[in-house]
Amino acid sequence: MPLTRSTLEHLRFPFSYFLLPPFVFALSQIESRPLDRVLLLFAVLHLAVYPASNGFNSYYDRDEGPIGGVENPRAVTGDLLWASLALDALGLLGAAWMGSIPFVAILLYGLASKAYSHPAIRLKSRPIVGALVVAVFQGAVVYLTTVAAVAGASPSELMTAEHLLPAGLSSLLLAAGYPLTQIYQHDEDDQRGDLTLSRLLGLRGTFVFSGAVALITLPGFYLHFAADPAGFAIVCAGLAPAGLYVGLWGRAVFRDPAAAGFRRTMRLNLLSSTALIVTFAALALR
Repeated sequence: MPLTRSTLEHLRFPFSYFLLPPFVFALSQIESRPLDRVLLLFAVLHLAVYPASNGFNSYYDRDEGPIGGVENPRAVTGDLLWASLALDALGLLGAAWMGSIPFVAILLYGLASKAYSHPAIRLKSRPIVGALVVAVFQGAVVYLTTVAAVAGASPSELMTAEHLLPAGLSSLLLAAGYPLTQIYQHDEDDQRGDLTLSRLLGLRGTFVFSGAVALITLPGFYLHFAADPAGFAIVCAGLAPAGLYVGLWGRAVFRDPAAAGFRRTMRLNLLSSTALIVTFAALALR
């Protein structure tokens, strides 16, 4: 049975682009990158796991206003849930082929994404825990999964500063950007009773929090690239465009709260993701 246009829209395949930086960052930090494993993990994450999470979230949210990557979403139909679960299963099959660590990581990712949206748990309505789950799983877990799946790293190898530090930095980058992706949804979240981190912080607090967390990453990247000043310089250059945009956008929002809109949020997503992807690709190709 073909999927409805609504379901294809709510799976939001293009949105996976915004989640690509931790994957590329991990690839840039390992020497062994077999193309077949890179492509398989890319498909597992960006063509199965992420769209499945998007669809599951949309099925229970029933958004009527803009959602990530879609300004005017169609009404949700019943096949969205089954399509999301089918993609989850495909992602697990692909992960299992790559080893036990990727399989367990993808399984936990799927469970966490469901806990985020499902009304029985609804981590989305718990601002601190919900934001932590998103940052950890979309950042550190994806980073470590990539290292394990592509380079074949063992659990003991993953649990070293060599990998834990950049994994943590991946989560910090997610933590800095995540509240800004919620900033245009305050009214709709309020109607559903969801107290997201951005709603908790308020418009001004969201910009202050995101800027502070982004600044915390700089000493972390400096430490990680202590023996590679050129690498640190490349990362700083990659962080600059989003930092400048957020600063200018924040000033506009401080003057007029109406400036905290969907389109500006999507421009930030596109700018920051592209800048980081290019940055990490540059590190990998040196």
